Parts: sequence; C-alpha cells; structure tokens
Amino acid sequence: MPKIRVLIVDDAVVVRSRISKILSIDPELEVVGVAANGRIALAKIPQVNPDIVILDIEMPEMDGLQTLAAIRQIYPYLPVIMFSTSTRTGAIATLEALSLGASDYATKPSNLGSVEAINQHIQADLIPKIKVFGAITTPFPTPSTVDPVVFGVSTNPKRVEVIAIGVSTGGPNALSVLLRELPADLSVPILIVQHMPPMFTKLLAERLSSKCQIPVNEAVPGVVLEPGQAWIAPGDFHLVVQRDKGVVRLATHQAPSENSCRPSVDVLFRSVAEVYGAGAIAVILTGMGQDGLHGCKCIREAGGQVLAQDKASSVVWGMPSFVVNAGLANQVVTLDQMASEIMRRIRYKQIPISGL
Repeated sequence: MPKIRVLIVDDAVVVRSRISKILSIDPELEVVGVAANGRIALAKIPQVNPDIVILDIEMPEMDGLQTLAAIRQIYPYLPVIMFSTSTRTGAIATLEALSLGASDYATKPSNLGSVEAINQHIQADLIPKIKVFGAITTPFPTPSTVDPVVFGVSTNPKRVEVIAIGVSTGGPNALSVLLRELPADLSVPILIVQHMPPMFTKLLAERLSSKCQIPVNEAVPGVVLEPGQAWIAPGDFHLVVQRDKGVVRLATHQAPSENSCRPSVDVLFRSVAEVYGAGAIAVILTGMGQDGLHGCKCIREAGGQVLAQDKASSVVWGMPSFVVNAGLANQVVTLDQMASEIMRRIRYKQIPISGL
C-alpha cells in the first residue's frame, strides 16, 4: 500500500518539526512538505501532491480560513484537517472551518512544553484522522435515496418521548442539517452527544441555536427536560438523564471515558433506555469508531427505536455502520430525510414495519 502523503501548514517551526517527526515514525505516513503560511502551502500543493493537508488556523499573511477557502476552490476534494488551539478564538474559527468544508479538526495539546504530551496527543487524536481521510482517493458519493430497509419488527411502538442523538466526525454540519428541519413546536426534547472538547460544545450549541427553530444549549445539570429544546453534552463530561419525582432532569459526570470518548454516546443512550424505555428514539449519525453501538442495543432491548444515517450522506460511516451491521437499526436514512423520518415516528404511535 502506498503511504499517505501529508502536507503540514503551520507558522510555528516547533510545531511543524514535532508533527513531522511523529508522523514520519508511522510506516503508513509520509510528510511530503511543510509550509509556514497559506500562500506557501497553495504553491506547494501542486508540487508535492499531498493526499491530505494539516492546516493551522492562526498564521500571518494568509490564515487557515483563507487558505481553506482557496483550497476548496482549486482542490474541492482534497482532505483538510484543521489543527487548532483549545481557545475560544480557536474553537470559533474551527467551527467556521468545518462549515467551509474542512474534513475534520484536531486540537493542539495545551502543554506545548511537554514533548511526551505532544507525542501522545498527536498519536491519539491526529494520526487516526489522517489515516481515515488520507486514504480517501475519490469524492464522497452524492447522497441518494435509501430504500427503507428495516432490520427488526415493532408491533406497537410507544408514544415517542425523547430523541437521543450520537454523532462525531462530520457532526456539526450534520446536526445543522437535521436540527434546522425540526419545527418550533416539537413535542419532545432532544439530547445530543457530539464528540468535542470543552468550550467547543458550548460554541457549537450557540451556533446551532442561531440557525434552528428550537433552542439548542449546552447541557446544564439539574435542568428539567421540556419539549422543543435540544441539549448538547458538555465537552469532557458524560450526559445522562434521571427521573426525579415525576420529571426528568439532566445530569453530568466525569466517570472514565468509554470508547475513548467523554462525552460518550453509549453513556447517554444507556441512561435514556433506563429512563424512557420504549419511548426513546436513538439517532446515530456520521462519525469514526463504534461509540453508540452498545447504547443502541440497550435502546432496542428497552423497546425503543433506532435510526442510522446512511453511508452515502455520512462523512465517515463508522458509528452508523456498526449499528447497522449489528442489526440494531429500525431504518437507515439519508441525512436530508432524517428530520422528516423522526417527525413521522413522533406523530404516529403505530409505525408500519415490514419484518424480516
């Protein structure tokens, strides 16, 4: 197999050097060039022909957002991973980059003085994403209509009481597409786990809320769940629900990560299964890994329903594929049809199901 060719764009010499050194150790990767700003990077792309670009956001002359916009005009399918700081400014710019077509992002380690911390962070957070996106040699397929395949039988679904969503890579844009289509008078609450670090989740909630008919907020412990509201798990905290004297409240905790994730989709879905049982719909969207697989099993065992995003409309068909291949999805749905399918299931107690 040919190595994945990487171009590193960052104005800091120490960052370029450190990333180059770590990536070069991996036998599947090859650093074919470095650049100190966007202008140099644009000149180097046709020279070194990279499979993927690692792009800093804050740079002189031509910053990351300007560079990304230029790359998308000239090389619309070249994967770009933003390498951003864990600051408010960095988070805002990262979300903007994702909306402009960045493939994904990774955060820079906060302790740049610790070589070991940098090495571990890059190996755990950046390299897996490089391998996923760098191996893509053709454009993502155009979403197509999905045949409503059903993998299980449900004879009399309970009235839907909650929607729980799990999503990772490609999530901010997917959530924007889905949530914007839900009506202001939505009769159930929505709970969301998006794999993101602290601060990013709050800014994502604000960004989504500005575009949607329903309010979207970062989850606050103790809040009573009400219809027509969406809550996103805070970065570095698991989100769960608890029934308390006839009402359901949000709670967060910092138990160990599951599937290397905190927040974890599995943690939320298990909690939702316990509290809402057959009244839950789980929605598993685009993302790397298999977080959500066990939680979807719990939802189905409790009598709830599971919807999975289809491969064609997913940025990375990882999380949904595990659910679908395990036979846990009631239906596989394109992203642009997901909101209408959710509303169909909310509005009708009896969902026509064709069994196996």
